Amino acid sequence: MEQFETYLAPVLDFFSGQPWIQGGAVFLITFIFASLTSWVIFRILKVLTSKTKTYLDDRLLNIARPPIYYSLVITGFSTAVQIMPLTDSLTDKLIHGFKTIGVLIWMIAIIRSSKIILQQLAWAGGASKKQRLIQPQTLPLFDNLSKLLIVAIAGYIMFQIWGIDMTAWVASAGIMGLAVSFAAKDTLANLFSGVFILADSPYKISDYIVLDDGQRGKVTHIGLRSTRLLTRDDVEVTVPNSIMGNSKVTNQSGGPHPKFRIRVKVGVAYGTDTDKVREILMNVATSESLVTNSPEPRIRFRAFGDSSLDFELLCWIE
Repeated sequence: MEQFETYLAPVLDFFSGQPWIQGGAVFLITFIFASLTSWVIFRILKVLTSKTKTYLDDRLLNIARPPIYYSLVITGFSTAVQIMPLTDSLTDKLIHGFKTIGVLIWMIAIIRSSKIILQQLAWAGGASKKQRLIQPQTLPLFDNLSKLLIVAIAGYIMFQIWGIDMTAWVASAGIMGLAVSFAAKDTLANLFSGVFILADSPYKISDYIVLDDGQRGKVTHIGLRSTRLLTRDDVEVTVPNSIMGNSKVTNQSGGPHPKFRIRVKVGVAYGTDTDKVREILMNVATSESLVTNSPEPRIRFRAFGDSSLDFELLCWIE
């Protein structure tokens, strides 16, 4: 702040003895300086970022311009307020208010930037995509966590600006959190289960899963509270995440082949040529256009039945 006043010394000396005019001059100079500086600097940076192959730097540059511009303006306004013949109490409140506005502007800019960076990390290609922690299905989790962290830090800074002791607030928040945890036990169980499901990814959207109670459906939504399944009857079923987290879930779209396997049981009379049975079943499978070639259809002998030899034809469809 003092260095900024040093640069404005010629203007202040010119209007010496007229503090209101000095403050107004500082307001005007601040607007002109902030506008020209931000325009020139970001004009140069935009030319440089336009030569890169990615749009990430262009998007981050567009987000960074407003907070930098308003930071320069707020610095000039704070200097002007100190020059004007205002009471100490009003001067302090105005300066604290300017700083609070600056923190809010930077908070919004950082939240927007973090979202763009997380999206870039989640959707970026690469051979090790499955091993990355941030993936499309875990993106909402990390997005919400980053927002909570940024808002918490911004709140702490604003408390410090206004000189508010956070000890009582932290103690009150702890007691309130304890009461809420008891009152919303089931909701918190669903929330934590949703976090683990998003992080562990036992299934993803569009997967066909079967629960241990026999319910089967296509995953249409994975939220922090519940998972939604679309059954074969086109009925949407909402299952709390606490149940999903404690249930045995069979992911029929998982495994090395993201396809659905068909099982066809066939019984033939004793004495039948088993090689002929295998040949016929294989011909039936390969002649069907819906059956995939990879993995190949398989024939399995399962059991000696009461009156038949029990075979099973295994084939996969998309």
